[in-house]
Amino acid sequence: MLSPVEIQVLSTSFVVAFWAVLLSLLPAIATAFLLSRRFSGRLALDGLVHLPVILPPVLTGFLLLLLFGRRGPLGAVLEQAFGIHLAFTRQGAILATAVMTFPLLVRAIRIAFEAADFRLFAAAAVLRASALDRFLTVALPLAAPGILAGAVTAFAAGMGEFGAVITFAANIPGQTQTLPLAIYSVMQEPGGEAQALRLAVISFSLAMAGLVGAELLQRRMLKRLRG
Repeated sequence: MLSPVEIQVLSTSFVVAFWAVLLSLLPAIATAFLLSRRFSGRLALDGLVHLPVILPPVLTGFLLLLLFGRRGPLGAVLEQAFGIHLAFTRQGAILATAVMTFPLLVRAIRIAFEAADFRLFAAAAVLRASALDRFLTVALPLAAPGILAGAVTAFAAGMGEFGAVITFAANIPGQTQTLPLAIYSVMQEPGGEAQALRLAVISFSLAMAGLVGAELLQRRMLKRLRG
């Protein structure tokens, strides 16, 4: 049985991870398709996309705070023009999680695009299909297993994001406190080791379920495409 606090933490974690994946899915597909092609500046773009993986997560959260804080260049514009405030809010937790999981999503989708048979694109071009038609009717269906697997993997990773979220969105119960932040909080309390272990088991189980689910979904879609 889950306690009301655990249910709240799980709910926050699911909402943050879900919207983070949904927010970054279309940009990730476009970026992955672009990186699967040869063009000048591809290495620079690839490096920029993978910066959140290379940089410490706390530094990524700090950079987001500098950019999207109330005094930041983007944060000030969002607040003055649209009344949107991201720092230390659930929306900020979603943004931080999206930034951290974006490279995982791009990499999985890029591999799917690169594994596609480019002779099909050539055949579609011979049939005078436009570039958009070739992308929508050839590239996307072939990459669908990778897109789905990448989304599930990014969701599982988003459930466990800590450094960027706590730096940019803080650790606010009921608002931004996700599973890893809740584990951190109870570990600071005397005698909180048992509760921390319980939350860690929940987090581990969800992460493993996500990874296994991504693998099974990818295999099923590949089988359907080939069958």
